[in-house]
Amino acid sequence: MSAPRPERAFLEQVPFALVLTLVLVAGFRIWQYHWRQGAVIIGGALLVAAVFRAVLPPARAGLLAVRGRPVDVLSYSGLGLVILFFAFTITDGPFGT
Repeated sequence: MSAPRPERAFLEQVPFALVLTLVLVAGFRIWQYHWRQGAVIIGGALLVAAVFRAVLPPARAGLLAVRGRPVDVLSYSGLGLVILFFAFTITDGPFGT
């Protein structure tokens, strides 16, 4: 078995890089005191990760492939939906609206 080519190894990490970029954007929005928007973006990033993990083969999923496909998809989508639920339903509180 030969070693993977560098350009192929880079392409395998593109889905993870897209999800990570969304999380960085969310962190920036949270840093700007827009925590609700940041939480929505993080929830969306997890749902994007779930879609990537569901449709891509394990060799192309890169770092998104942590466990088996069903466990990854359920974990990413479940956590994403919980974060979205809290972001849309929390009102008032110490962080404002």
